[in-house]
Amino acid sequence: MKKILITVLISTLAFVGCKSTNEKEGFAEKIELAHQKQHFLSNEAIKFNIILAFGGKERLNAKMTLLTNSSKGVLEFKNGAKIIFNKDKVFYSSTIPNEKSVRFDAYTWEYFFLFPFKLSDPGTKWNTYDNKEENHNDYLTQKLTFESGTGDAPDDWYVVYANKSDNLIEKAAYIVTVNGNKEEAEKNPHAIQYLDYKNINGVPIATKWLFWEWKEGKGLMKQIGNATLSDIQFISVDEDTFTPDADFKSIS
Repeated sequence: MKKILITVLISTLAFVGCKSTNEKEGFAEKIELAHQKQHFLSNEAIKFNIILAFGGKERLNAKMTLLTNSSKGVLEFKNGAKIIFNKDKVFYSSTIPNEKSVRFDAYTWEYFFLFPFKLSDPGTKWNTYDNKEENHNDYLTQKLTFESGTGDAPDDWYVVYANKSDNLIEKAAYIVTVNGNKEEAEKNPHAIQYLDYKNINGVPIATKWLFWEWKEGKGLMKQIGNATLSDIQFISVDEDTFTPDADFKSIS
């Protein structure tokens, strides 16, 4: 009898654990399906113009070209200067507008753009999240964390909100720990809001981003920035697209 009870208990725990795992996987899969991830990845590359402003001042005005698998990308500024990334290596022109933010610019804005297609990347960990905001019933919400050693900042986290009406990501709260520590970053969380989705060859892509201060239990607080994306096109590229000139500087 004792052996039977233990067997039943183990089976029950296994079922509960399996159910929990499936629910977590289902959250990311549901969103990626709504964002047409497989169709997105069937294209080689995508390019678009991005104008980004914070505090009323223009922060970035460039053309971005990315491989859809996120392994390579290039930011080309109006003065012809470029930032090129190839996996974990970054190359840039000496005429870059802001040399101090080269690595940040290389990876941050492309990650926000590709975010809906990276929810099940290696190292991602999904956790239940108790959304206590007033309009919590409008969203599917979970928290994304990362395994140790994932990317430049594995201590970052995201609270992801998908609109229940279409499962598209509407906003994501986050912390940035790449230049600091988690404890300090959690004192100043922010959020990105994805708006004005447009159908680009069968893939819904947000053409307007808003950046906010964010507070747990309250949500979006004060708008601090915005971005506009335009001329979005899926394209084919050649090796020269991501090849730095001989005089480019590099960081890794």
